[in-house]
Amino acid sequence: MADTNAGENAKKIGVITHYYGKIGVAAVKLEDSLKVGDKVRFVGNTTDFEDVIKSIQIEHGPVDEAGFGDEVGIRVRDKVRDGDRLYLI
Repeated sequence: MADTNAGENAKKIGVITHYYGKIGVAAVKLEDSLKVGDKVRFVGNTTDFEDVIKSIQIEHGPVDEAGFGDEVGIRVRDKVRDGDRLYLI
């Protein structure tokens, strides 16, 4: 299922619930699976950039993959905002 805001081949996989600016980490509530190495796009009212997932943490512990319903922390290269959407591209 594509979202016109994120591109034709993008699939929504999560929503940003918090951004920790000092450490450059986004807290994300996942709606689908995400793994290290995935190429993603962050989209919001003032957010729009692509990134590659370099690390994922659940409860401060590193994991290689997370799935539906997980709340994860991921390092991001730019600022994101609460409510921004995360797409797999």
